[in-house]
Amino acid sequence: MARSKLYALARSLTLVASVGAPCLAQAADLLPPPPPPPIAPPIEVGGGWYLRGDVGASVYERSSFTAYGEANVDGRYNQRYYQNGGSGSGGFAGVGIGYQFNPFLRGDITGEYRFSNGIGGSRTYEYTAGYLNGDELRGRINETTKGNFDAAVVLANAYFDLGTWYGVTPFVGGGVGVAFNHISSTQTTGTVSEPTFVTADPCGCNGYYNKTVGAYYQSKTTNSFAWALHAGLAYDVTSNFKVELAYRYLNLGSARTGAGYEPCCTQSVGFYKEKTIEAHDVKIGLRYLIGGYAAPLPPLMADYQPAPGPLVRKY
Repeated sequence: MARSKLYALARSLTLVASVGAPCLAQAADLLPPPPPPPIAPPIEVGGGWYLRGDVGASVYERSSFTAYGEANVDGRYNQRYYQNGGSGSGGFAGVGIGYQFNPFLRGDITGEYRFSNGIGGSRTYEYTAGYLNGDELRGRINETTKGNFDAAVVLANAYFDLGTWYGVTPFVGGGVGVAFNHISSTQTTGTVSEPTFVTADPCGCNGYYNKTVGAYYQSKTTNSFAWALHAGLAYDVTSNFKVELAYRYLNLGSARTGAGYEPCCTQSVGFYKEKTIEAHDVKIGLRYLIGGYAAPLPPLMADYQPAPGPLVRKY
């Protein structure tokens, strides 16, 4: 009896094993689930474009102020004399747009307005005023010319960033462009100091001891080639916002007044010309990088991937 029960149990286990073995084999042959789809890369917005703004102060150096007399019949101004130039100060503000080509090279185009600043020169000279009892009378005039100067400047600049340490990037650069130099409200005054009676000017107006005589000049804008050299430091406030402290040498070229006249005369008295105007600028600049990264757009419809079927092995 016991033997028959053991025999029946063995047959039952054999039957269960024969039924479950194929299922286990099939489960072992299933492929693992596919990996998740790759994350789409961020979309670059605006590339390396940036906007900038600058404000600063300037110290000007000027060459001699040259006076040109009335033109000859051939149109040339042969009468020339010089007044000692001088220095002055002023301010400026500008904006621009640029592009960061790589971590070391960038360029921009800027436009700025340079605020009105005094311009002019002075000289003292003697001339023959006449004769008295056969003796030559010498006249002396202390002459000063003053006017207002302002300019609009457009420059194309290139900069080389020299590396970044603790968020600070030193840089150097240069630029070329055009300056629209404007001289206005220009007047020349001359004080006759001796003798007590002289001819004060070539127009024949009589001047007396310590009498002031002068000429007035029309306003004029002169277009001139301009160039600049830059050096400074940029600080990364954020990845997109930078603050600059920089020095700039700016050569604005030349400028001149319009035609002049004397109140007592009918003829023109020529014009004044500033041959070279140089500016030493200290400026603070702000740069904002337009470019950045945005999250990728979601797909309109997810790709349908059917589940893999069972792997069937044939023996």
